Amino acid sequence: MENLKNLIRKIFMPSINSQYEFTLPIKSESDSDIENVENVGNIEKIFSNIASNLEYVKVQYKTLLNSDIVVREFLLNARNKKFKAFILFIDGMVNSALINDNILTPLMLRNRANTFEGTQNFIDYDQKTNNAIVRKIKKFDIKDYINTCLLPQNSVQIISDFSEVFDGVNSGNCVLFVDGLASAFDIEVKGFKQRGVESPNNEIVIRGAQQAFNESIRVNTSLVRRLVNNENLIIENIPVGNISKTKCAVCYINNIVNDNLVAEVKYRLNNINVDYVLSSGQLEQLIEDNGNYSVPELIATERPDRVAGYLLEGRVAIIVNGNPYVLIAPAIMLDFLSSPEDANLKYQYSNLLKFIRILALFLTLFLPALYIAITSFHQELIPTELLFAIVSSRESVPFPIIIELLIMEISFELIREGGLRIPSAIGPTIGIVGALILGQAAVEASIVSPILIIIVSITGLASFAIPDFSLSFHCRIVRFVYTFLGYLCGFLGIAMGFFIHLFILSSIESFGVAYLSPYIPFEEKYKKGLFVTPIWKREKRPDFLDAKKGKKQPNISMKWKYTK
Repeated sequence: MENLKNLIRKIFMPSINSQYEFTLPIKSESDSDIENVENVGNIEKIFSNIASNLEYVKVQYKTLLNSDIVVREFLLNARNKKFKAFILFIDGMVNSALINDNILTPLMLRNRANTFEGTQNFIDYDQKTNNAIVRKIKKFDIKDYINTCLLPQNSVQIISDFSEVFDGVNSGNCVLFVDGLASAFDIEVKGFKQRGVESPNNEIVIRGAQQAFNESIRVNTSLVRRLVNNENLIIENIPVGNISKTKCAVCYINNIVNDNLVAEVKYRLNNINVDYVLSSGQLEQLIEDNGNYSVPELIATERPDRVAGYLLEGRVAIIVNGNPYVLIAPAIMLDFLSSPEDANLKYQYSNLLKFIRILALFLTLFLPALYIAITSFHQELIPTELLFAIVSSRESVPFPIIIELLIMEISFELIREGGLRIPSAIGPTIGIVGALILGQAAVEASIVSPILIIIVSITGLASFAIPDFSLSFHCRIVRFVYTFLGYLCGFLGIAMGFFIHLFILSSIESFGVAYLSPYIPFEEKYKKGLFVTPIWKREKRPDFLDAKKGKKQPNISMKWKYTK
């Protein structure tokens, strides 16, 4: 079995070392820390001369060409002294009212800038007696004075090189330069327009939260924090992309998640060497274990409550700035057959719906292939009356059954794709009307048989019942493979294809977790997973996650039943 898995890995997962003329460093399993890969090129430090700083930022931002780059020069009043200063920001990405009220006004107006005259007093404590001591500031420090007295904005950072200046300005901050200081003030004044928190478009539930992520990373992290109300929730920012520097937030609960999983996620993000990453879909392809196979290896969701549930299980979430879909790692195949509604329904309802989804999965994969195999090779399995009906319906059809099926499958895919691309107001109508008219016309023109219309329709409806869009795409692709195998070899070809498909899936891993967990590899402790158990019996977190806290609730969770 292990040799067969290795063979499949060599065929479908070629080694990078064998394709390119370089070797990848092998990370030891004992290493739990991540070595941050940084660009150690020449980092330009901020000059103490304001004229040099002004000239440098104008050259870098090409202010003669860029109409939205704003450089505002002014005189800063502090302690009866005037200093040359300027602020740098991008118009349209900042809140102008905050700049006027919390930056320019306190820095330029004398009545506010000179409130603190002479020496300043502050309270210190004696280390031996712990008694309060009043000390005086005799030395005037313009940097500390501006930071502590003249900038009432809530978030101000002192930075020392131009790379930090550009990162701050490009993200919507305002940077203040003062003459004589070899550092600058990065002031958060973001104010660009963004879409509000709306209802989910795809993951719709009847009972449950009606909130979805939007394109702002900070709004998305706040939605997660509102649900996971715990100080152990860690959100780390990792920029991805040499040019775009897209912010990616790695979210996990520190006292639950496995440290090796967090280390692996951060290792992959830190070792992405591309110019830009603009969406979670692009990032998913860059960090998944095997991109040569169409099966999804990370969960993509637009629901904060679903992300919170996975975090509490012991998984890691990756939020990409500018994209409303959050990635969850690791993922197993059963995750893509689960719906957000399952968490809100009784386990009997959830199990019924999950059974329907599993049935839909097999129908969309095998129904066309089984129809071709039975009608071409195994007619003895069909009742006589039904066999005569099928034969009579195909008497006037001039095409072989495989061509007939391909015509209808491709037509159905065209209708589905066209319904997605045209305006949403008429998309569903065009899809329904187009399918009815096309099917009726095809039967009347003797291009296809009526029974085939039924087969293709059931297959299409079954693909809609699969909750995850990526898994549905995978099934649509693999269905054509099974169809050709059924046409060539009948049941034998379908069985061979199924076992090859199963072996490939069993060889895939998602961040070290077997894709077909908890059944392949099977262990006795994996007794739950396919169907939903009652909520009072969900004592343990999934074993394949190897979380720090394996138990999430006691055996008796409803204490009220036993305390009376």
